[in-house]
Amino acid sequence: MSFALDERKALVDLMTELGPDAPTLCGTWLVKDLAAHLAIRERRPDSVPGIFLPPLAGWTDKVQADYAHKAWSELLDLVRTPPFWIKPIDDLMNPVEFFVHHEDVRRAQAGWEPRPHDGRRDAVLWKSLPVTARMTYKSSPVGVTLVRPDGEHVVAKQGANGVVVTGEVPELVMLAFGRDEARVEYSGDADAVQRVRSLNRSV
Repeated sequence: MSFALDERKALVDLMTELGPDAPTLCGTWLVKDLAAHLAIRERRPDSVPGIFLPPLAGWTDKVQADYAHKAWSELLDLVRTPPFWIKPIDDLMNPVEFFVHHEDVRRAQAGWEPRPHDGRRDAVLWKSLPVTARMTYKSSPVGVTLVRPDGEHVVAKQGANGVVVTGEVPELVMLAFGRDEARVEYSGDADAVQRVRSLNRSV
């Protein structure tokens, strides 16, 4: 099974266990709202532009709300089984999307812990990190470097008075995607660290 399908299955299993009204890390979204987002992303292309373009967000919100009110079992089935046109490109389009949203559900629950090390997962996530990190840290007033335990690193923002953020690959990815629920360590000038920690890193 592909990594994207693994994460998709694990996410749906967790959503099934927790139910539609459990919290997520996605602002005010409950699990049913996140499931609706994932469903319309693949099944309602007319709603996708509004995810990125504020003037079109109203339509996206309406479509997502309609999906969130579907029967819970039906909504889960829509997320569980990708449409036929997604299957050939699932491993290009969805690995990081489903990993991050899986963690959005996991880490919103009390007592969460990082998952055990998985080399295959880390390789996929590390490959995606440079583009995401350079986008989400572009407004940083100081340099930012993301470093994994073996010393491999990504320069998220060139600049003076740099801050180093160290953590396992999944933690660095969650941080780069704007989630504060990540087990990382910061080093550098205290003021610079505070500036980096307070950045708006939303994608």
